[in-house]
Amino acid sequence: MSNKIKAGIIGGAGYTGGEMLRILINHPNVEIAFVNSTSNAGNLISDVHTDLIGDTDLRFTDRTDFEELFKSPVSEGDLGEAVLFLCVGHGDAKKFLAANPINDNIKIIDLSQDFRLIANAKFENREFVYGLPELNREKIKSAHNIANPGCFATCIQLGLLPLAAKGLINAEVHINATTGSTGAGQSLAVTSHFSWRNNNLSIYKAFEHQHLNEIGESLLQLQPTLSETLSFIPQRGDFTRGILAAMYLESDLTLEEAQTIYEDYYNAHPFTHISRKNIDLKQVVNTNKALVHVEKHGNKLFIISIIDNLLKGASGQAVQNMNIMFGLEETAGLKLKAAFF
Repeated sequence: MSNKIKAGIIGGAGYTGGEMLRILINHPNVEIAFVNSTSNAGNLISDVHTDLIGDTDLRFTDRTDFEELFKSPVSEGDLGEAVLFLCVGHGDAKKFLAANPINDNIKIIDLSQDFRLIANAKFENREFVYGLPELNREKIKSAHNIANPGCFATCIQLGLLPLAAKGLINAEVHINATTGSTGAGQSLAVTSHFSWRNNNLSIYKAFEHQHLNEIGESLLQLQPTLSETLSFIPQRGDFTRGILAAMYLESDLTLEEAQTIYEDYYNAHPFTHISRKNIDLKQVVNTNKALVHVEKHGNKLFIISIIDNLLKGASGQAVQNMNIMFGLEETAGLKLKAAFF
C-alpha cells in the first residue's frame, strides 16, 4: 500500500484515546489526521499526554467537518482510506453519530458499548460487526464498522471460546475477574481515587455486569445450544492496568485434551497464546497479547485468562481490527514490549 491510512480520533484526551495515540504515532501504515477533544481544543496533545513530548506536535481540535480534516494535510485533497476511532463514553457514540453525519467512505471503530449487542448493531445506514478477531476475523475483513469488545468481555471470552466451539460448555461457568483502575476511565470517582483504591479490593456488579450480554451472544454464536449460567464476580484491583480472569466448570475433558483444544483454536491467532505454565499479569501489561492457561482439578476444568485492559481490552484490539479491515499485517504497530519489571 503506497498511501497511508488516515486516522481520526474522537475523545483523544482520555485513557483509550491516549493509548490509541501511542500506538498510531508509531504505526508504519497510518498517519493521524486529527484528534478531537472539545475540552482540550487548541492544546498540544503532549500537554495532556505528557509522555508524548517529542513524539508529536499535533494539537487537539473541536472541528467536526471530518471530510476536510481527513483531506488535509495528509492526503492532498483526496479523502483516501480513512478510519475514525470513537474513544468516547458509553451512550456517547450513538449521540455523536446522530449529531455528526459521517461520509460512508470513512470506516468507524467504536470503543464504547453502544453497538456491541445484536439488537443495537444497526444504526441508521451503518451495521456494526462485533470486533473480536479470535471469533469474527472473517467478518471483520469485510466490515465497514466495528463495535470493539469490552475489556472484561474480551478476557473472559478468550478463556471460553475454544470450549464453546466444540460444544463443551455443559455446566455452569464460575468466573472471578479483577481489573485495574484504568478500566473505570479517566473521570474521577470515589472508587478510582488513589486514597480509596490503594491497598483495597472490592466486588461490584456481582452476577449483573453488562459485559455478560456480549459474552453470552459470542458463546451462542459458537454453541447455539448453550443454556448454562455464567456466574461472574467482577473485582476492582489495587493496580492500574490489566485483567486476570479465573474460571472453572465441570468437564470430562482430560488436561491433555483441553490443552490440545485450546492450542488448536488459537493456532492461527497471533495475539492469543496458550501457556502450559501458570501465568501472571506482568506478562501481558503494555502488550496486545492475551495468555490463557488451563488446569484440571478432579472433575473441574480451571482456566486463567489475562490481558491488558487498555490494549487487548480496548485500543490495541481496535488497531488490530483496523489492520484486518484494511488488509494490513494483523500485528502491524502492535509488537509492544511488556512492562515486566
